[in-house]
Amino acid sequence: MRLNLSPMTVATLLALALLGGCASLGGPAAGDGTPAATAVVPATLAAPAVSGGAALPGDGAALDWRPLVRDDRLVRLIDQALVNNRDLRLATLAIDAARAQYRITDANRLPTVNASVAGSASRSAADLSGGTASTSRQVSVSLGMAAWELDLWGRLASLKDSALSTYLATGQTRASVQASLVTEVAQAWLTLAADRQRELLARQTLETRQRSLELTQRRQALGVATALDLASAQASAETARGDLASAAAQVVQDHNALRLLLGAEPDAALLPGADGREADQAATLLTVPADLPSSVLLRRPDVRSAELTLQAARADVEAARAALFPTLTLTASAGTASNALTGLFAAGNGIWSLAPTLKLPILDGGASRSALEIARIGEQQQRATYDKAIQTAFREVADALAVRASLAERLDAQQRLVDAYARSLELVTRRQQAGAESTLAVLDAQRSLYSAQQALITLRLTEQANRLTLFKVLGGT
Repeated sequence: MRLNLSPMTVATLLALALLGGCASLGGPAAGDGTPAATAVVPATLAAPAVSGGAALPGDGAALDWRPLVRDDRLVRLIDQALVNNRDLRLATLAIDAARAQYRITDANRLPTVNASVAGSASRSAADLSGGTASTSRQVSVSLGMAAWELDLWGRLASLKDSALSTYLATGQTRASVQASLVTEVAQAWLTLAADRQRELLARQTLETRQRSLELTQRRQALGVATALDLASAQASAETARGDLASAAAQVVQDHNALRLLLGAEPDAALLPGADGREADQAATLLTVPADLPSSVLLRRPDVRSAELTLQAARADVEAARAALFPTLTLTASAGTASNALTGLFAAGNGIWSLAPTLKLPILDGGASRSALEIARIGEQQQRATYDKAIQTAFREVADALAVRASLAERLDAQQRLVDAYARSLELVTRRQQAGAESTLAVLDAQRSLYSAQQALITLRLTEQANRLTLFKVLGGT
């Protein structure tokens, strides 16, 4: 059915379209009603005053990883990982897909106009046209607008807001992946450095215990050492030999883990220990104020992603609510037609049509209201997810700060313990050489020193890992 409307009617409908594009159902704007961080966690974190390196940025800015990492070899490896890592590449592709989906959703708010050129010819038989065969031809050129929905209730605008929030949330997910990647590469590099130190320590210990074994063998030949002394020395040497083999295997595994994160074979010159440089201070310490506000959690990409996803769910509710109201669509075309190509643009050959359609939802078995209920439940789920994200962030930051509070004291104590065991071994060795101490006492002192040195390496790695953890949990990217 074709409806012929006057120019005044057409102008009225266009005015309604413009007004409809600005209309909304009065729902909450994007960002309204999002719970504050202090609504689900305490206003401040119990943070020890920590200073000495990269400072936390203000105004919710992201924490950059470059000021944190001060070993140029590690910086170059992280840059390589950011280019080659497959997980980060997938996250980037997800952003591209979300951006394209947002553009599609935004385009649905605008009319779709198509140009068409058509021609037809038909011949009628003589028996059907008064005894004379006839041929008719028609040529037309037109522009058409197909089923443009006037956004009277803001449904399309809400869908656009949802797609935009989803797109932005995807970007925050990529930032979270990047922060994890930076932390994992640095952690893998530091672990490799620590395990190389363990390997070196095991090799030095094996050499020392091998010399002790040879000395014990000579002392037994002279009747000074007992068979028990010799057996203990042999056991001690073989233990060190096993530790060396285990440490060497662990170094290979660390290398493989780093290769996977980088997406390529790491340059040997960039690995710890390649040029004799120590790697136990690769990460500088963050400057953390004593009273750390919980609002700092909002800089975290995972929290931002949860917040944006909540905004998308809220927009979905508005779109579902708008779907309960009537929809008005316009289908229109304008052009020219003639029975001959030469007369196509002659005066009086213009054609046009306008077909508005008003769709009134009357009975759909409750599908529309069920869709609205589903959207509301989805919003509640995302609100719970947002609350959980903040609570998880608070716990992670609090745990990292709690560990940080004791690490300096533990490191000092462990270093003093190593020094004490080293002095003890020196004294016991002198007493053994003077014949005043047994071989077993020397072996026991060696084992104590070896264990303390291993613990010191582990504690140094823990301290560096804590710096990286603070970077990540405080919203580093």
